[in-house]
Amino acid sequence: MIERHLREARSAAGEVPARSAGERPLRLVVADDQDLVRNGFRLILSSYDGFSIVGEARDGEEAVELARRLVPDVVLMDIRMPRLNGIEATRAITGDPALADVRVLILTTFDIDEYVYDALAAGAGGFLLKDAEPDDIAAAVRVVAAGDALIQPSVMRRLVETFVRMRPAAGAGVAAGEGGSAFSALTEREREILVQVARGMTNDEIGAELFISPATVKTHLARIMAKLGAHDRAQLVVRAYEGGLVRPGER
Repeated sequence: MIERHLREARSAAGEVPARSAGERPLRLVVADDQDLVRNGFRLILSSYDGFSIVGEARDGEEAVELARRLVPDVVLMDIRMPRLNGIEATRAITGDPALADVRVLILTTFDIDEYVYDALAAGAGGFLLKDAEPDDIAAAVRVVAAGDALIQPSVMRRLVETFVRMRPAAGAGVAAGEGGSAFSALTEREREILVQVARGMTNDEIGAELFISPATVKTHLARIMAKLGAHDRAQLVVRAYEGGLVRPGER
């Protein structure tokens, strides 16, 4: 299923240009407990212009330590690692205000939807199988580094809806005041935009629907992320569903 998501997202990846000769290379940390996998990703990414591998981690704790010390643009994060798994390491990185500009791309051999959901909920900006083609890996890094979600919004919406249904407690935050309290900080327009994002609409589509420019939508999204403590657009979708602002099946 993840490979299909990646194919559907490649058009978005194509809109993110490779970095020009005058730009600083994207600084990357690769976290995986297998030496062979880390070496493979280092060789693949080093063959493309615009990437610099600045660190390698053998487990989740080391990945968090390197992220805090090196502040890379993207951490390529395995899920199953000793000491601290990739999901918890992702949560530690995205939850650190000092690492607000660090993006996480989850790498795994496990094509299991629940991992995708948990990774997005933890703040990851993308999810990629380790056996993806080199061009897809490079494109994924660029998409995530640009602050975009690797999974298409419509695909992500279906994924989130599936797991909210499977986890009845997911929307309990509103009843307890947890989600409602957070959403109360949003203006009416911001709530409106968040709902549209959760329903899988792009900035252009939201702008057309609300008669505002895509740039204005982007400005609103930045404010919404700041108010909700969300790391990126993918996490906003998860927050909207888990907080009950949007419910499965609603359009």
